[in-house]
Formats: sequence, C-alpha cells, structure tokens
Amino acid sequence: MKQLNFLLIFSFGLAMVMFTLENTAATTVTFLPGVTATLPLAAMLLVVGGIGATAAWVFAVWTGVVKRVESQLSPDELAAQQVRIRELEEDVQRYRATVDAQLGLLPAAGESSAQQEAG
Repeated sequence: MKQLNFLLIFSFGLAMVMFTLENTAATTVTFLPGVTATLPLAAMLLVVGGIGATAAWVFAVWTGVVKRVESQLSPDELAAQQVRIRELEEDVQRYRATVDAQLGLLPAAGESSAQQEAG
C-alpha cells in the first residue's frame, strides 16, 4: 500500500511540475471590481487549489468536531442506555431458556420416523 501511495503522490507531483513548466503565461484575475492580480497561470491555479484544499480540510475538521460533540451523551442518557442494555440481555437469556426448553420437548426426528414405520 505504501508503494501505491508513493506512486500516486509522485505522479501527481510530476504532473504539477509539467503543468507549471508549460503554463508560464501571465494571467490577470479580477477578484472584485478594482482588485486584480497578475500571476502566471500555474501559480494562480496552485494558489486557488491550496485555498480549496485548506477550505475542504477546515470543513472536514469542523464536521468531525460537530459529530463528536453530538455523539457525547450526558451521564443520565448513558446510564439509561446501560440499564436498557442489561434489560435486553436478560430478555435474550430468558428467550434462550424458553427455546431450549421447547426443543427438549420435541421428539427427535429419527425417533418419530422409526415409530411411524413400526406403526
């Protein structure tokens, strides 16, 4: 897996270098009326890509923080869940005992067929 990661990163880096070498023409970008910047196309795309990657990272971190805060339960809710889990485990044990008792009452398949052939 490390080799695949290295290959992907190396390929991406090589593509970025080739793109930068081929796109050196100056480009003017207007951000707001009266606010312009002139940079090589490759530099402008790298800056914009960096801003986009940073924004995506900030959003991912914020989403993780929100999920963590939402997932934290109050002590009362946690205690209630523990009680409910214990109740459900007791129900499962009771159902198992009932099923085992009922299975013990059923005749074995081999015995019933032998009795039917004899009768």
